[in-house]
Order: sequence, then structure tokens, then C-alpha cells
Amino acid sequence: MRRGINRLDVFNCLQNGEIIESYPDSIPHPSCLVFGYSAGKKVLHTVVGMKENTLVIITAYFPDTVKFEADLKTRRGK
Repeated sequence: MRRGINRLDVFNCLQNGEIIESYPDSIPHPSCLVFGYSAGKKVLHTVVGMKENTLVIITAYFPDTVKFEADLKTRRGK
């Protein structure tokens, strides 16, 4: 059974993760894709926008090898 993603998972990903893609021209705010780990140590991707001094959580998901290479950091087809 898959469990959902909660705030602690996202916080852990952002606090300890690394930016793997940057989207400086995204609208309405520049954003980036962060690779990190959930509180349960599962790989997690979180997309955040930056509005002045505030991070805006756009989405968070558990990546798979359909769209990413085995390292779950490199997007397939790039």
C-alpha cells in the first residue's frame, strides 16, 4: 500500500534536498525541482516557486523510472 505525501515529507525534502532543475522563466514565479527524501527515506521530488521571500509549494511526488533515469535525478530524453 502506498502512503501519501505529508508536510513533514515535503519539509524534509526541501531542508535536505538539492535543486536538480531550475525554471527561471516559469510563470507566475521562478521555480525549481528539488530532489530529496521523504521522512520515510523514500526519494521525493518537490517543485517550489519563489515569490519574494516566500516558497510556494507547487507539487510533490514520488518519481519513477518512466520519466527519470535510475538515479531519479536525470530526466529521460534530456
